[in-house]
This record gives sequence, C-alpha cells and structure tokens, in this order.
Amino acid sequence: MLKIENVTKKLGTQVVLDNCSLEIKDGSVFGLIGPNGAGKSTLLRCIADIYKCDSGTITVDGESIVENEYQKQNLLLMSDDPYYHYNATLAQMVEFYKVFYPQFDDEIYRKYLNIFKLNENKVMNNFSKGMKRQAFILIALAISPKLLLLDESFDGLDPMMRLLFKRAISECIEKKNMTIIISSHNLRELEDICDSFGILDDHKITTSGMLDETKENIHKIQLAFSIEKQRSDFSDLDILHYSQTSRVITMVVKGDLNKIEGIINAQQPLMMDVLNVNLEEIFIYEMEKKGVFENV
Repeated sequence: MLKIENVTKKLGTQVVLDNCSLEIKDGSVFGLIGPNGAGKSTLLRCIADIYKCDSGTITVDGESIVENEYQKQNLLLMSDDPYYHYNATLAQMVEFYKVFYPQFDDEIYRKYLNIFKLNENKVMNNFSKGMKRQAFILIALAISPKLLLLDESFDGLDPMMRLLFKRAISECIEKKNMTIIISSHNLRELEDICDSFGILDDHKITTSGMLDETKENIHKIQLAFSIEKQRSDFSDLDILHYSQTSRVITMVVKGDLNKIEGIINAQQPLMMDVLNVNLEEIFIYEMEKKGVFENV
C-alpha cells in the first residue's frame, strides 16, 4: 500500500502541497485529477523522491521511499516529458534503464517493440512526440515496477496506441499486481481504466475513493413540477449542481438515493428521472460546489 501522510511541499516560496494525505491499495489504478497548477506533477515527483517533502511521510508497505534503493527499483515515474540522452537510440536508453532496474524483462520489451513497430536503432531525438511516448511506455512495461507513476502519459498517442496501452496496463496488473497512478486531464479516458480516484485541489486531496462507489453516491436527477420550485425547496439535499428552466429542474445530489427520492417525492413531482454521472461530471460538480465558476 502507498501511504501519503501530511505531506507539505514548497517550490520557492509557493506552497504546492499542504498537509496532503492519501492511501492507495496494491493493484489499484488510481486517477489523479485536479485543475491546472493544482500540484499533480509535484505530488508524483514527491512519491518518486525526486522532490524532497518539506514535511510529512510517503511510504510503500510501511517503508519510506527516501534513499531506499529497493523501493526505487520497484518504482518508476514516466513524466509528461521523459528524459533521454541527446543522440541516444532507443536501444541505448534501454541499456541505461537496465542499470537501475535489473528486473527489466527483454521478452516483454521485444513483444511491445514489435507491437509499436519502433526502430530501436533510430536516434530518439528524431522520433515524433507519439513515438517517444510509445518508446517510454514499452520501457515502463518491460520494467513492470510495483508502483508506476504516469504523468499525462496518454498525450501524443493515437486512439489505437491508447487502446493497446490500456490493455497492456490491465495485463500487468493482473499478472504482477502493479499499482498505477495516472495523472491526466482526459477524465473520460481515466474512467475507462481507473478503479479509484482523487481530486487534488487547494494543495491537498479534497475528494478520493473507489470510482464505482462514488458514482453510486452521486446522482443526476431531472424533475418536472406542476408549479415552479426554488432551490430552497430542496434545502435538505446535499446539492452539487442545480439548474432550472421554468418547471423543469436538473440537479446533482450526493447521498443515499432512497432518501433523496423520499425527500423529492414529498414535493410531488410530475416526473423524476435518475441519470448516471461520469468522472468528468463528478470533478466539474465538485469544483462548482466550491465556487470555482462563480466569476466565470
């Protein structure tokens, strides 16, 4: 289990993470989401011990990652702009990574090299953005670390490569019980692969949980009434979003659906329809509740 406890990190004088806490179970695919500048990349770099925390602790299975060679051999961060040596070929970068990750699996590497159809003897500086991304994906898959950190790793991939990557991730989790944290702005993409998520905002994790359980606790409801209603008529509900056109109301509400329906039925609606919500909507409604869009 990855455990982040009360982590604070400043970059210069700016507080990026403030008393940030989170737990992620082994074998999870965790989606890390948040607005631009929220600190997602900083948190991933702290987990990887690239940045030193100003306070707080980060442990894997109870062991600190800081200066821990064993843990670092089982952890890999693939940043949004992965580093490679100038004029190095893919084959040369593979040899570089093998120094730090002795578990590097040549069979897996060859498998995905053939799938991605990359020339390992070509200088990586001449690769397209998508090809560079594919190169580091196949390196990550060959290393198969216990903890894989992906920062905007779907950028630059075409739809087919995205699908192949998702399938490869699923295979690694099934066979090796990997834990994967994915930071991405594409929330619909995350929803396809993640089983848990966390929202990083105001320098800390403000919401986290299992995706299915969270979706079961958030409900989009469309209503129609014979007379006009006001938001204040539903003050007993935990409303994340409320919009109204004449007698038709759309609201997003947190809580037990049976209790919510009981409160609404007391208002005698002509129609009530409960709709599914997705991860992108959950994020937007959580931000809306905090007043992020008030001045927009």
